Amino acid sequence: MGKRVLIVEDEQSIVDILSFNLTKEGYDTIEALDGPTGLQLALEQNPDLVLLDLMLPGMSGFDVCRQIRQAGSTVPIVMLTAREEEDDKVLGLELGADDYITKPFKNRELMARVKANIRRMSMAPAAAPAKGQPSLPLGTRMQVDEDRATIYKDGAALDLTQREYDLIRFLAARPGKIFSREALMEHVWNYEGYVGDVRAVDVAVRRLREKIEDDPASPVFIKTKRGMGYYFGE
Repeated sequence: MGKRVLIVEDEQSIVDILSFNLTKEGYDTIEALDGPTGLQLALEQNPDLVLLDLMLPGMSGFDVCRQIRQAGSTVPIVMLTAREEEDDKVLGLELGADDYITKPFKNRELMARVKANIRRMSMAPAAAPAKGQPSLPLGTRMQVDEDRATIYKDGAALDLTQREYDLIRFLAARPGKIFSREALMEHVWNYEGYVGDVRAVDVAVRRLREKIEDDPASPVFIKTKRGMGYYFGE
């Protein structure tokens, strides 16, 4: 059996298109046309990825995402939205979504995101630190416990999503090196040869700064090089 993708979308025409293209790429699909059914299938059918529309009858995509995470599921969730408001994207990421894609989207971009998120979940976890070295330094004020996939700032554990953890680990391992948004989409989001919307990087950086910086408006850890990208500065 191939990898299974759950499509939660109330427009049948979009469901049909998504199902056709995913099947062509070798995925199996299951579909829900409303929020409650989507939540039930996500928890009972154990899909490999969820494509989740925000505007759904019965229960919003935000609530579906929240309840999936509250149930302890780590299934990758890619939100589908026709909205352009960044606040929606921030909220979706905060609730535990792994990524978003704005309608109308190109099939190539959608498939890149599906493949990358499924591949990320199938990858072996990073090797644990050597015995006697329970944590590794990230600059002078932060440390990472790779066994627990937890980052500590000034001795206190940070409440980070998997994406936020991966992002700061990647940048901190290469202090001072500037990475463009496209490069981060490739290396952190695992989107090989990425083309398309890169605002997910800005949203993730903004949310990460709110969690790790003393003053998010004047960051010292995740810094911006105008016109170039982001780098770890501590």
